[in-house]
Amino acid sequence: MSAKMFLERRSQGRSFFSARMAVLLVLSFAGGALLAQQGLLAQQIDVLAGPVQSQSQSQSAAEAGQAKSGSLLHRCEDFYRQDWSGTAAAGPPAPRRGLPSPLESPPFPNVDWSYGGSPQIGEADTNVYPLMTAINGAASRTKVYGWVEPTFNVSTSRDRNYPETNDIYSNRVELNQFVVYVERLPDTVQRGHIDWGFHLTSFFGTDYRSTTDKGYFSSQLIDHDRQYGFDPVLEYVDIYFPQVVKGMNLRAGRWISVPGIEAQLTPNNYDFSHSLLYSVDPFTDTGVIATIQVTDQWLVQAALTASHDVAIWTPDAKPSFTGCVNYTTKSVDNNFYLCANGINDGEYAYNNLQMYDGTWYHKFGKTWHLATEGYAMYERDVPSVTGPITPEKGTNGATCRAGEVKCLAPEWAVVNYVNKQISAHDFVSFRSDFLNDKKGQRTGTATKYSEGTLTLSHWVGSTVQIRPEARFDHAWDRPGYDKGTRSNQFTFATDLIVHF
Repeated sequence: MSAKMFLERRSQGRSFFSARMAVLLVLSFAGGALLAQQGLLAQQIDVLAGPVQSQSQSQSAAEAGQAKSGSLLHRCEDFYRQDWSGTAAAGPPAPRRGLPSPLESPPFPNVDWSYGGSPQIGEADTNVYPLMTAINGAASRTKVYGWVEPTFNVSTSRDRNYPETNDIYSNRVELNQFVVYVERLPDTVQRGHIDWGFHLTSFFGTDYRSTTDKGYFSSQLIDHDRQYGFDPVLEYVDIYFPQVVKGMNLRAGRWISVPGIEAQLTPNNYDFSHSLLYSVDPFTDTGVIATIQVTDQWLVQAALTASHDVAIWTPDAKPSFTGCVNYTTKSVDNNFYLCANGINDGEYAYNNLQMYDGTWYHKFGKTWHLATEGYAMYERDVPSVTGPITPEKGTNGATCRAGEVKCLAPEWAVVNYVNKQISAHDFVSFRSDFLNDKKGQRTGTATKYSEGTLTLSHWVGSTVQIRPEARFDHAWDRPGYDKGTRSNQFTFATDLIVHF
């Protein structure tokens, strides 16, 4: 997150502050040490090869040296202190081409109406992170950063909140996500030369359930149903071609499934918990995707993947097409994003969902906006739960008609967010959601579901976020909660996201 907006905080003792930061920095130090060594090497080369400095240059170097003095822990602590107290210097305006940003972040997850499979073309990487600032003053384009997300929920269900996610386990304190990114973003503002980027992710926590891709350490979930797991969720290379229309980004590797409002990485979402719509749709794809900025208002995407949630070396992989079109009005008050996602023959396989998705963002007034998404999905020839064919491990059968061995398993869903910014650091959100799992192939229960969630999102500076929420779920046709024993479920939950 960019360190641009801050809140005042109560003064805290150095010892308590340092103890908390030590926990984060010990976990993330391994990735940062490499960049720190590279920075020290560059400084040594400058000393050996640099020309004789003038007096003013020497004074500037001395001041810079003093700014970098102290331990890595102390420099990181200083970042948080300035961030939380509002004393950090604001950076220059971010370079940008194209339409203006419709939102502020913080408090919202993004400044732009989002699309998947690419960095935001025309937007510079101005993000500043505590760890990178402590390592080298945030001077490098390659960055190591991430977050820790502990969570808590109280539920009327005894065992499982599913199909509610990401707090699937009832009445628990958990570590949902501990994430470390190593990333370099291509420069998509300039139009003069080809640029490149890459991304690697280390992802650990209970939320690995929402990223599991068959073939990538998937036995943790599919074979053992472990509460905690690890997943390298994102691993790709970006190449940016500035002279293709108004810019094209080509991504190869594994990425988050392209369409939708919500994402697996928790800072990218309005709420802590996820909608029912999100809980059962595709999670990640492996392949190649091209994102082309045709005009300031129009963007198109085309991808060839190995189908949803499967590695290319698994028997379930099959060539699949994804195509999207994105349109934003000149006022940036409306955005429409339509995708045909993972299209092939639709034959039953691990998460071989044929998905047709649309999102609409609408901003009305300075502080209000809506985010709406709907989709229809299906798989063909899904084994019947009463038939002789055993469904593939990690998937559900379908509630087919009597006598059918296989059948078509469709589902559709719609979700709407109403979001109100109430300060530079706070917004409230109400989400309403409906899912019709007609044959029960996605959730395990053939029923209609609905939920409503009220959330308050509060930022401390640009590095700490807390999102308490109250949520009510209902299964309409038969019990679908707490392992099929309850029709209604109420949860109160909150998470705490600490960025480093």
